Amino acid sequence: MRIFVAGASGVIGRGLLPALVKAGHDVAGTTRSSAKAEQVRLAGAEAVVVDALDREAVVEAVSRFRPDVVIHQLTAIGATDFKKFDESYATTNRLRTEGVDYLVEAAQAAGVRRFIAQSFTGWPNARTGGWVKDEDDPLDQHPAPASVKSLEAIRHTESAVTGAADLEGVVLRYGVLYGPGTAFGPGGEMIETVAKRKMPVVGGGTGVFSFVHVADAAAATVAAVERGRPGIYNIVDDEPAPVTEWLPYLAEAIGAKRPARVPAWLVKPMLGEFGVATMTTTRGSSNAKAKRELDWAPTYPSWKQGFRTLA
Repeated sequence: MRIFVAGASGVIGRGLLPALVKAGHDVAGTTRSSAKAEQVRLAGAEAVVVDALDREAVVEAVSRFRPDVVIHQLTAIGATDFKKFDESYATTNRLRTEGVDYLVEAAQAAGVRRFIAQSFTGWPNARTGGWVKDEDDPLDQHPAPASVKSLEAIRHTESAVTGAADLEGVVLRYGVLYGPGTAFGPGGEMIETVAKRKMPVVGGGTGVFSFVHVADAAAATVAAVERGRPGIYNIVDDEPAPVTEWLPYLAEAIGAKRPARVPAWLVKPMLGEFGVATMTTTRGSSNAKAKRELDWAPTYPSWKQGFRTLA
């Protein structure tokens, strides 16, 4: 099949392109940077230099390639400020709203059959009830103020894709990514913070995280090209875990000192309400639907195995 990947030079795109090519697909990948176009070509794909927020350019690029499938992997994630989370994610939120709308419009105009979009699972889950959520559980109805716009952008992506006329809309809610190129990868922001013992266990450390290795996220995306009914899928490993379990394990795996434990009230001025909520009330996610309907299983079924590769 002919597959158009928007955001091909991103963390997932870098592994996704060669996997799609290896599976026998004809692939085009976008990047905003001419300097990164060679990276796309080296992966075996046609490089398309385009601004994803330029509607006319996006429609023209998709029309010219005539894909069977469009994959949205557009983000602009940099350093994260939990007190100003929406500001940190401002460009990514535009890519999840305007960017998605332009790409859906382009796909519909080009007669694309299937549209796959990146979303996220973890902090967007409702912070009530059970500690592990599936795709039928609601998203948070009362998000912390710092994350309201980011959650609205995620809702927009999911509704725009699954509700698009004449498209098989598939949304992949990736868990917390770790591995090369991510914040939880060698040299990444979170790994450096843990290494410097600047990430404590906040409160009881009861927030539950669902991780997924970046290579497993790419593999699930390849699977979704040909398998799975339209709808939403959690792409996470088999073992949701509370902060009090995974954070000390990560510190040990990378040779860092054991993280400190601090009361929530003490760090709230630094992390804000959203940061404290992330560490104490976040819900994890189940991958049962993705394993069943996409015939996908993570190579790293537990973050315990994957974290050992980060040293």
